[in-house]
Amino acid sequence: MRADRRSQAQRTHRLDTAYDAVLFDLDGVVTNTAAIHAAAWKQLFDEVLRDSRVHVDDPQNTFDPVADYRRYVDGRSREDGVARYLAARGVRLDAGQSDDPPSAWTIAGIAARKNALFLAELRTRGLRVYPGTAALLRRLRDAAVPAGLVTASRNAQQLLNTAGLTGAFDTVVDGQTALTHHLQGKPYPDMFAEAARRLGVPPARIAIVEDSVAGVEAGQRGGFGLVVGIDRAEQREQLEAAGADVVLNDVGELDLGLSTTDPWRLVYEGFDPAHEGHRETLTALGNGYLVTRGVRPEHHDDGIHYPGTYLAGVYNRLMSTIHGRAVEEEHLVNTPNWLPVDLRIGNGPWLSSGQAPTLSERRELDLRRGLATRRAVLAGPDGHQLFLVQRSFISMDDPHLAVLETTISAPDWNGTLTLRAGVDAGVRNSNVAAYIGSDTTHLAPPAFRHADDITVCETHTRQSRIRIVTAVRTRLTGAAAVTEHLTETASQATREFRVELERGRAVTLTKTAAIFTSHDRAISEPSAAALDLFERRGQDVAGLLERHEAEWRRLWHLFAVTLDADTHSQLVLNLHVLHLLQTVSTHTTALDAGVPARGLYGEGYRGHVFWDEVFVLPILDTRAPQVSRSLIEYRWRRLNEARTAATAAGLGGALFPWQSGSDGREETPTALYNPRSGRWMPDNSRRQRHVGLAIAHNAWQHYQATGDLDWLAERGAELIIEVTRLFASLAEHDPTTDRFHIAGVMGPDEFHDGPPDAPGTGLRDNTYTNVLASWVAQRAGDTLGVLAGYRADGLCDRLNVTDDEIALWARLSRRLTVGFHADGILTQFDGYEDLEELDWGHYRDEYGNIGRLDLILESENDSTNRYKLAKQPDVVMLVYLLGRDGLRKQLAALGYPFSEADLVRTVNYYLTRTANGSTLSRVVNASVLAGIDPARSWIAFREALIADLDDSQGGTTREGIHLGAMAGTVDLPVRSFAGMTVGDDELTFAPQLPPHLTRVAFQVRYRDHLLDVTLGRSGLELHAHPTTAPVIRLRVGSDGGQLSAGETKVFAVRSADARTRSVSKESR
Repeated sequence: MRADRRSQAQRTHRLDTAYDAVLFDLDGVVTNTAAIHAAAWKQLFDEVLRDSRVHVDDPQNTFDPVADYRRYVDGRSREDGVARYLAARGVRLDAGQSDDPPSAWTIAGIAARKNALFLAELRTRGLRVYPGTAALLRRLRDAAVPAGLVTASRNAQQLLNTAGLTGAFDTVVDGQTALTHHLQGKPYPDMFAEAARRLGVPPARIAIVEDSVAGVEAGQRGGFGLVVGIDRAEQREQLEAAGADVVLNDVGELDLGLSTTDPWRLVYEGFDPAHEGHRETLTALGNGYLVTRGVRPEHHDDGIHYPGTYLAGVYNRLMSTIHGRAVEEEHLVNTPNWLPVDLRIGNGPWLSSGQAPTLSERRELDLRRGLATRRAVLAGPDGHQLFLVQRSFISMDDPHLAVLETTISAPDWNGTLTLRAGVDAGVRNSNVAAYIGSDTTHLAPPAFRHADDITVCETHTRQSRIRIVTAVRTRLTGAAAVTEHLTETASQATREFRVELERGRAVTLTKTAAIFTSHDRAISEPSAAALDLFERRGQDVAGLLERHEAEWRRLWHLFAVTLDADTHSQLVLNLHVLHLLQTVSTHTTALDAGVPARGLYGEGYRGHVFWDEVFVLPILDTRAPQVSRSLIEYRWRRLNEARTAATAAGLGGALFPWQSGSDGREETPTALYNPRSGRWMPDNSRRQRHVGLAIAHNAWQHYQATGDLDWLAERGAELIIEVTRLFASLAEHDPTTDRFHIAGVMGPDEFHDGPPDAPGTGLRDNTYTNVLASWVAQRAGDTLGVLAGYRADGLCDRLNVTDDEIALWARLSRRLTVGFHADGILTQFDGYEDLEELDWGHYRDEYGNIGRLDLILESENDSTNRYKLAKQPDVVMLVYLLGRDGLRKQLAALGYPFSEADLVRTVNYYLTRTANGSTLSRVVNASVLAGIDPARSWIAFREALIADLDDSQGGTTREGIHLGAMAGTVDLPVRSFAGMTVGDDELTFAPQLPPHLTRVAFQVRYRDHLLDVTLGRSGLELHAHPTTAPVIRLRVGSDGGQLSAGETKVFAVRSADARTRSVSKESR
C-alpha cells in the first residue's frame, strides 16, 4: 500500500533540479563495465609484458587492475591508455593506424586487441546497470531534464542496447564521435562541451557525473556547474584533487539540490522525490524534548513526505502481523502533526497537490540559530508571481514551544488566497516500510477544543496511556479582508482563511504550538499547562525567537569544534553538533529518556535505545555533565528490571537489554525479515551482553570527568558492580589453565551469533567482551577504592558485597581468556581463525553495497557465521574505547604481552575484513587510525562525516539520523586528533593532527574547570577559565603537570609524520 502511495506521489511531485541538464560517464557510473574494462586491461598488459619483444626492468610487477587502471587508462581512449601505461614501463611503440588489426605490434593494434578482450570479458560476466543511476535517469526523464552520455568507449550504443537503456539519453558523445569530430578525450573538456552544445545548455547550467580522475578534471576545465565524482574504488582524495565538487559512493546518493558552501547553512534547492525523506530528516528541528521533521507543512504522509513529531521517552506497544508473523513491539510514537499549512490561489490547485506551478524553491537550515527557512516562488494568475516565505523553530529556551510563520506576498497583483492551518492527529507510525503491519496506529481518536484562536488536540497512546496535548494558536496578520471557517473531521481540526491579497502587502500566518504530556513534571494536567504557557509566553513570537537564539549561542560557545579544513567538512561537523543537541539537551535532564539510536527523527530501530551512548556521552561528560548524568540514570532507573532479567536467565548481577524502550525489558525482536529471500531469519542480537559493559564504562568515565564521589556512590557504582556480577556469573573457570571463559555471547560485529555448526548459540571467548569485562571488573575494585570509608561501607552494605566477591572480581580481571592467531593477531573469538575467507571482490562486484552481508548470504542459503568478516569493528572497538596504550595495558594485566607492532597488524587485519555495514564503522576506524596512519584516519573521518548527509547507508537516513555516528564524528577531533582522554584523575592529550588539518579548537569542562583547547602544527595551548575549583592534573605526551584556574600553558607536539615513521619502523 505504501509503495503504491509513493509511486502515485512521485508521479505528482516531480523532480525540480537546480541544473538544466546532466551528463553521465558510462563505465562505473551507468554500468558495471569499469571492472570489466580493468580486467581486460590487465589481461592485455600482462600478455604484452610477457612478449619477447618487450624488455622491462621489473617484469614481476604486472598491471594493477585498481591503481594502474585509475592512473593510466580510466576515462581515456584506448590508444591513450595503451601509450600512457607502456610509456610508464619504458616501452615505446609506433602509433600505427586506426584500422590496425589486433595482431599489429602498434599502439592502435594493441588497443584493438584490448577491445576484443573487453567484449569477451563482457560476454562472460554480463552487464549490469547501477540501480541508483537508472532511478535518477527515470526522474530526469519524468521532469523533462535532458541527460547526456559522454564516454571514451566506442561500444557505447551496443552497451546501452544490451543494458536496456536505448533512448535513455538525449545525446551520446562517445569514442567514435571523438574520432569523427577530432575531439580530444578526457581530461580535455572537448567531449563534454560537444554534448552541452548538442543539448543547447550552457556548461554552467550542467551537472557532470564521473568516476574517473580524467573525467572530473575535464568537467572542471570546461567550467561545468557541478562536477560529481563517484568513488567505487576508494579514490575520494584523487577525485577531489582533480576538482570534484562532491564525491559520492553511488549515483543514488546524488541530491542535485544540495549546497554546502557555507559552514553554517545547509541549503537545498528545488525538489527531488527520491531525497525528500532524507532532506526532512536533516532539516528537522528539536530541543531534546521534541523533534519535528523538516517536512514541507502542506504535505501529509504520501510515501514521499512524512510529517513526524517525536517526544523523548513516549513509547507505545502494539500487536501486529508483519509478513504473516504476529509480533509485539514497542515503538517511539509519532505524535499529532502541528505543522499543517496549505494554500491555493483563487480556485486553483492546493499547494499540497503538487499541481500548483512552483517556479523556484529553496530551503535553508541556519545551524547557528536552529532556524529553518523556506522560500518559494509560485506562479500566480496572468504570469504574475506569489512569494512564499516560511520560518520555523523549536524553542531551545522553552522545550514545549514551537513556531511556524508563513508570510505571503503578491508584488504586483491583487487576488484571492485561501489558507488552511490545523492539527492532524491521524498520523501513524509508517516511516519504516519494513515495520508496517496490520496495525500502525498508536494514538487513540483525538478530542478537539477551540477557544478563540487556539485549538487544543487531546489524545493518548493506546497501550501506554500517555496523554498528549498539542495546542496550536493560529493568528493571521496583514490582511485587509479575511473570512475564517473552522472544520473538524475525526482526526483533524482545520481553520480556513479566505484572504483578499493586495499588491505589495504581505500577509503572515503564525502558528505557535504548545506540546505537553502526562509524563511532564510540575504541571497539573497537560491541556491546562499548554493554555497557561500560551498566556505567559506564547504571544510574543519575536521574544520567543530572541530567547531561542540566545540559548543556541550559549550552546555553540561550549559545543563547537572548529577545524581549519574544507568548508564542507566543517558544515557537516556543525550539522552533527546541531542534531546531537536537538536530541539530548539540558531539557533532557527533566525527562526519563535514554539515547535513541536514530535520535528523535524517525522510526528507525523503533526508537529504541542500544549502546550508542558510548559514543554520545564522552561529548556530554566534558560539556554538559548534568545531561550525561541523566542519560546514565535512565539505565540506573531500570536496574531492577535488569536484575530480574539476570535472575530469570540463571545469572547474577544485572542483565541489560540490547534494545531498550520505556521500562527496560528486552525489546530486541527474535526474528528479522529478509526482503532479499522473503524469509524470516533468527535475530539473536540480544546475546550482545556487552551493552552492560558499555553502561559500566560510561558510569566510570562520567565519574572521572566530574570527580563526583557522591554520584558514584549513589548511582554509578551500582551499575559498575551489578554488571561485574553478571560477567562473573557468566564466566566459567578452567582449573587446568586457571583461566576463565565466557560463552554464549555476541560481540559488536553482529554477523556472528555462533559457530558455523551451531548458529544462534553464541560465541566463546569473544575478545571484545572478555577484555572489556576484565576492565570493568578492575573498575569495580577501583570504585570501592576511591569510595573508601563511609561511602564504600554504605555501598557494600546496600548491595551485600562480600570480600570473597571482591576477590573474585580481581581474579576475573587478571585471568579471563583472550585468544590469538598463530601469527600473533588478536582473534575476534575462539574459532575465528578457522573460518573461511570471503571473496570480497565477488560480492562487491555482484551487489555493490555489501553492508548487509547477513541478508545477502542468507538469501544465497549461506551464513556469515562461516566467514572471517564483520559488520562493524569488534576487536578494533577495544582500541577505540581503551586506546592503544590502554588495550595493551589491559592485555598485560591479563598476562598477554602485546606489542605496538602486534596492535597495528591486528587493526589492519580487521579493517580489510569489515563490511562497514554500520555508520559507526568509519568513526571507529578513523579514531583508531589517527595514531597509526593519520592520512588514512582523515579519509575515514570524512567518510564518517557524510554517512547521513549523503545517505550512504542505502536510504536509511529518512528513518532517522544515526546519532552514535554523528556524535562520534564530533568527538573524534577531540578524542583522536587532539588525543584527549579522561584518565584516572588526570586529563591527558596525545596530539596527532592528520596531514590535511592544521588546527583544531574546542572547549571542555573537566572537574569544574572550563578549558579552551587549541591544537596547531607546533603546539597545544590549554587555557583554564577562572573558577574556585582546585588544580587539575595534566599529561601531554610524556609531559606531566598541573593547570590552575586562569592559567595558560603551551606544549610542543611532534608531527604526525614522525609518529607514523615510528610506528612503521616497529611494524617492520
